[in-house]
Amino acid sequence: MSGDLVRRVCEGQIVGVTTNPAIFRQSMRDSEQYEDQLREYAQLGMGATEAVRSLMCSDVRRACDILRPVYESTAGQDGRVSIEVDPNWADDTPRTVAEARLLWWLVDRPNAMIKIPATSAGLPAIRACLAEGISVNATLIFSVERYREVMAAFLDGMELARKNGHNLAEIASVASFFISRVDTEVDQRLDGSDNPKARALRGRAAIANATLAYQAYRQTMSGPRWAGLVDAGAHPQRPLWASTGVKDPAYDDTRYVVELVAPGTVNTMPEATLVAVAEHGVVRGDRMTANYVPARAVHDGLYELGIDMAEVARTLEQAGVAQFQFAWKALIDDVSTMLARHRKI
Repeated sequence: MSGDLVRRVCEGQIVGVTTNPAIFRQSMRDSEQYEDQLREYAQLGMGATEAVRSLMCSDVRRACDILRPVYESTAGQDGRVSIEVDPNWADDTPRTVAEARLLWWLVDRPNAMIKIPATSAGLPAIRACLAEGISVNATLIFSVERYREVMAAFLDGMELARKNGHNLAEIASVASFFISRVDTEVDQRLDGSDNPKARALRGRAAIANATLAYQAYRQTMSGPRWAGLVDAGAHPQRPLWASTGVKDPAYDDTRYVVELVAPGTVNTMPEATLVAVAEHGVVRGDRMTANYVPARAVHDGLYELGIDMAEVARTLEQAGVAQFQFAWKALIDDVSTMLARHRKI
């Protein structure tokens, strides 16, 4: 994949990369490039968790190096690579902070980002890491309310970083707001409704949710606290649209990209979506700032049908953490099996 990444970066198709255990596990299954390292780790008696951490950090370092020219040419705004903390500690603030510090030290690249789930326990971890000068990707955000809390943690962390003497211009952060999973969950509830208004709202929840999140972003990043940080060299915590692959074949396969275009945003896409956008996506400029009122009307309409978006977000967050943990365990199990095989050889 490194050759393909180099090509896409050179062509300007990709300006950043995110990783997760599921992606890494698939990469290990599709390639033999890790066999030599695994053989050495087995000879050293290394455990599966330590081996996984080492392999992931090695890959992220290489990706950071490939994207370093993008990072430098954009003054650190782009060219970032995210690596995820162990999701088993999503409800444990001290363990999450400790893991983030370790990953930041192991990757040792200025354009790395540590991905931290924005759970209740993750919020103080996000704040603490930023305060130490660690760049953070706050992930698994499903509601506007939680997004506001993430932005508050960002402001707190950056103010502490300034107090601690860090160069704010070198600290980056994004807030990964999930998209397609919202439509999947809400559409299932709408499909179970007898109300004739339900069908008209099908497929509208996710983009409306993101639009209201963007409105919150614009409000926060125009306030007095943010103005003070800008004077100290800080860059905004940009909203990042995640989970943008379309899961319902009834929907256009580029909708979660072309309908979420707005200044200051980032869109992370699976490869199939990236190809679809390159081949037939029609980008029509900013699609969000003029649609705050219609987006609020969608939320109001869902509420009238008995669909509470705060409850939807809680359900999705719990499922998201569980999915991350399952993927992490599957990766650890695979690597454990590979290490055992090499020990027998």
